[in-house]
Amino acid sequence: MEKIKLKQTNIETSKLGLGTWAIGGFQWGGSDEQEAVKTIHAAFDKGIRLIDTAPSYGFGKAEELIGKALQSAGLNRSEITISTKTGLNWNEKGELFRDSTKSFIHKDVERSLRNLKTDYIDVYHVQWPDTLTPFHHTAEALNYLYKEGKIRAIGLSNFTTEQMDIFREAAPIHAIQVPHNLFERSSEDELLPYAENNEITTFFYSSLTRGLLSGQITENTHFPEGDVRRATDPKFQQPRFEQYMKTVNELNDLAQDRFQKNVLELALRWNLQQPGENISLWGARHPDQLSPMDGLWDFSIDDDTIKDIDEILMRSIHSPIGTEFMAPPNKQELYG
Repeated sequence: MEKIKLKQTNIETSKLGLGTWAIGGFQWGGSDEQEAVKTIHAAFDKGIRLIDTAPSYGFGKAEELIGKALQSAGLNRSEITISTKTGLNWNEKGELFRDSTKSFIHKDVERSLRNLKTDYIDVYHVQWPDTLTPFHHTAEALNYLYKEGKIRAIGLSNFTTEQMDIFREAAPIHAIQVPHNLFERSSEDELLPYAENNEITTFFYSSLTRGLLSGQITENTHFPEGDVRRATDPKFQQPRFEQYMKTVNELNDLAQDRFQKNVLELALRWNLQQPGENISLWGARHPDQLSPMDGLWDFSIDDDTIKDIDEILMRSIHSPIGTEFMAPPNKQELYG
């Protein structure tokens, strides 16, 4: 497993991290606790040392499962990098909304520490920008936790460069999270250059585009009630779904022809090869979903193949779209 050191910190971890949105169950059709713990243990067995989560992943469920898995894994806490988030609150109906007030952040971090059964968090991200709360207030809250030692690094997720500039007036930024995969690449325009220019480590989330690039989804795949892909993800709605499925098949053929690999291995290798200091998050909720990891380290994608990949994408995907559908409302938008 390749290692990476987060810039401006002494945190060293694996270049591949386990994403746990699906493990939390919410928006993914439920959760199987035993399978979740086995999946986390399987990730450790494969050399993954970074676990990325959030309280919003199952209203604390994912964090709780990680806490249980850590206790039974037989590893020292110092061997594992825990990345979690704040900035999303929810009401009694289970409706998420943005909340980055100081009072909420200080309550939220204590809840995460309890859920994770730890006394510190390695990387603490604000999950979405709360435009109703001054960014310097949010920054001051995280800087306080950073200086107090409850968090070892400050991260932001889904912020614009302008918003990050304001935030940095009151606190450092050590990491940012951006959606980045073969199908979602808007971060290449401004966010990735910004991170490179400001000594910020980048976490790529949705490395397999909610499973589209896993090679396991077909036109006949049934998504259960409550699954975000069935409900709101435009890539999984027709006519776009057919476009993406056709593209996945073409990418799979290319991967087999050039490298004797499959589309999943191609997509993750592509992410791992991106320039700069980056970590790729791979979401899984069953141990066998991590089996392909063994095939990621014995090949690299050459420049000619990268051009061919881009040609397939340009030819097959019409009017590409990003992750806007995932953005939760702020409190005013939710309550009026």
